[in-house]
Amino acid sequence: MFKDFLQFEAALENRKQNRTLRTLETRKDGVDFYSNDYLGFARNNEFQNLLLKTVQENPRLLTGSTGSRLISGNTETVTKTENFIAKVHQYESALLFPSGYNANLALFSALPGRHDTIIIDEKIHRSIHDACKMSNCRKLKFKHNDCDHLESILKRQKGKIYIAIESLYSMDGDIAPLPEIAELAERYNAGLIVDEAHAFGVFRYGFVDQLELQRKVLATVVTYGKALGTHGAAILTNNLMKHYLVNFSSPFIYTTSSHDFLWMSIFKGYHFFNENRKLSTQLFENIKIFRNQNIKTPSHENSPIQAIMIPDNEQLRRLKNTLSDNGFLAYAIFSPTVKEGTERLRICLHSFNKTEEIIGLTKVIKDFT
Repeated sequence: MFKDFLQFEAALENRKQNRTLRTLETRKDGVDFYSNDYLGFARNNEFQNLLLKTVQENPRLLTGSTGSRLISGNTETVTKTENFIAKVHQYESALLFPSGYNANLALFSALPGRHDTIIIDEKIHRSIHDACKMSNCRKLKFKHNDCDHLESILKRQKGKIYIAIESLYSMDGDIAPLPEIAELAERYNAGLIVDEAHAFGVFRYGFVDQLELQRKVLATVVTYGKALGTHGAAILTNNLMKHYLVNFSSPFIYTTSSHDFLWMSIFKGYHFFNENRKLSTQLFENIKIFRNQNIKTPSHENSPIQAIMIPDNEQLRRLKNTLSDNGFLAYAIFSPTVKEGTERLRICLHSFNKTEEIIGLTKVIKDFT
């Protein structure tokens, strides 16, 4: 029996001493300023009743898929949903996954080969770093949202190149200069991949769609566990790349497919989203109310993610606890999730937040900053 646990105990003790130990906590009661439920779909009774009615009409949606997509898990429901998603996003194809992490793992582990180079924004999501390890590709970083630095790196590369960015960054809440990066990718014959996890649903179908860049972006990842209030993700790309992923992406090939209820909830979510645009309008009104309180933040003025930089960890903990004591749920981000010295309070705004709640939240923050 394995008994050598010393290194694991030491690592956990180190986190404990640094007060960065992660623990699982059940969801608390309070005003939500920490979830990614930007449009309130996850708590929307009308949407829940729509899904309930769908299940009542077809209870088999709840049963397991019984196998991977390449064996017994490829149903009419998932095929119909993928075709629908591809059409609304104006891509040739869509490939569904049970989570955004899984989609990024599948995409970035399969496309870049051992002799290829992937250039990533230094603040890109951890899932892409993990995927690059699986691909054994050469990974380079460019300074966050810095097109000049990106081009200086591109100029020195040979062989096949990929560029990976987020359109709306999940920790800073700022927006990538997507048109400029797309132009650089085209000029240097690089495959541009855009993660739209936090932009989808907030900025309609995402910035690639808004800016009509589908022909300049090799693949886009959209996720459904945030603004759409359900779960899962889709890779949007051309027919050739989808066919390649189906054949060579291990996270796709060797994963049991999710049950049809997930795929149907995504399909219904798109329709519910299109019928309830007022929720997006209310979200942007709430963002404006927050910004009008003059809280210092590096985040974009229209972002639902507003970061409050507090590199003093003790002060950050006190602020988070004080907010909780006042009934406000916000999330403190410590190293190693973000670079040491850039710790922050991450505020997520939603369509359902009330004006008095937003002002009450900012009043507590102002007392600490």
